Amino acid sequence: MLIALLIPLGLATLGLIFLLARAAIARRATPTFEAVVLGAVTNFFDTLGIGSFAPTTAWFKFRKMVPDRLIPPTVLVGQGLPTMTEAIIFLVLLGVAVDPVLLVGCMMAVFLGGVLGAPLVAKTRVWMIQLVVSVALIAAAALYIATNLHLMPGGGTATGLPITPTIIAIVANFVFGVLLNYGVGNYAPTLVMLSLMGMDPRLCFPIMAGGAALAVAGAGARHIGIGQINLRIVLGMTLGGIPAVLVAAFIVKSMPLEMLRWMVIVVVVYAAVIMLRAALIGRREHDAEAATVPLAT
Repeated sequence: MLIALLIPLGLATLGLIFLLARAAIARRATPTFEAVVLGAVTNFFDTLGIGSFAPTTAWFKFRKMVPDRLIPPTVLVGQGLPTMTEAIIFLVLLGVAVDPVLLVGCMMAVFLGGVLGAPLVAKTRVWMIQLVVSVALIAAAALYIATNLHLMPGGGTATGLPITPTIIAIVANFVFGVLLNYGVGNYAPTLVMLSLMGMDPRLCFPIMAGGAALAVAGAGARHIGIGQINLRIVLGMTLGGIPAVLVAAFIVKSMPLEMLRWMVIVVVVYAAVIMLRAALIGRREHDAEAATVPLAT
């Protein structure tokens, strides 16, 4: 079963590499140094369990690196290949211990949600994207605070779930896959949900990373085709992220993260407030513009 998962994941990884390389050559895009550093830092700590989507989104907003509309797809594609590297590592190390129905079901659900949700971002108004991202950042900050205050669910020792919780987990992961396209990471909500259901928290990692890997492969390919990403930043995050994942997984393995989470909370909350303010202003401007449109007669 594990080989059956690793083969398509490996093929998807090669496919995304090909699409990125082709797009970079066609557009003569080169990676930026800041993006390389950002990809290395966020993916290093992502592998250790701190998450990468919220810190990356917050840094994009803090540094004004990417227009708000392009933030979610740029985050998703930029974190794509590093996340796929993570998934292969976690599946090899821990995947064999997870109930195959839960593992495959959740991975496929995130994949389908990611692919089906990819076109929605391009069709969504900017203020709506800003609102979704700001809410996601606030939720991420709340989870970081809960983790630092030791209020997160401790989890159990289960390697699988009964049929009803398994179905709930699969449906929830489909929703998480859709939200990936808006820059909402699936790691934290999946970890909380499965831990509350009694899963061993360590065994949540192959589920989270495996699902995210398939989703970013499918959704990432669609976003590259749509073209609404900052390709230079994507290339930089990819080049910096993959080596950082390998270092974190095989050399560092674990380290104190509490102080880092407090620093991340500050940046994430700041970005959330700025994004929420922009969403509210955009909503008012949209309503005012709509009010000036004459009624059809």
